[in-house]
Amino acid sequence: MKLGVKMVLVLMSIALVSGLLLSYTYEATKNDIKRNKEIEKEEAIKVVIKGTERFTEKQIDAKNYLLSAYNKDGKLIGYAMLTEGAGFQGPIKLMIGFDTTLSKITGIEVLENVETPGLGNRITEKWFKEQFRGRLTPIGYVKGKKPEDPHNIQAISGATISSRSVVKIVNDAWKLAKKEINK
Repeated sequence: MKLGVKMVLVLMSIALVSGLLLSYTYEATKNDIKRNKEIEKEEAIKVVIKGTERFTEKQIDAKNYLLSAYNKDGKLIGYAMLTEGAGFQGPIKLMIGFDTTLSKITGIEVLENVETPGLGNRITEKWFKEQFRGRLTPIGYVKGKKPEDPHNIQAISGATISSRSVVKIVNDAWKLAKKEINK
């Protein structure tokens, strides 16, 4: 057999085996991945709306889910949006909590992001996320100083695009939640 034919056969064999291994790995882990995403969602809603014991979920579109949070007595204590939007490097996936009137943010949790490590990735830091808690909607941001307006948060120095992206995602989620709840 010629060398070129052997090389093609070897490469095809490697590609076939690799494809089969990838398919097997995907099938073997897809239920675990789905279960882990559900656990992550349950933990995130408890972070953004304190006192959540159970929740209901309504899919709005491919990227947005409205969750209604209830306490142990079955009383509605807030709404959350599981949503995503564009960041500097790629998508940012957030869980955003609101009070029952949607006038105040009760918290945010960053579930996924691919922002620049050490800069935009600082959106996952506690100090950044905590400054959303109690802010009035809609949200804005200021650079280089502490916000004086109850609608504003402080942008991350050197990562304004990531900060602006999070603010935009929060505001878009708030608008969508208002629209959905007022139907």
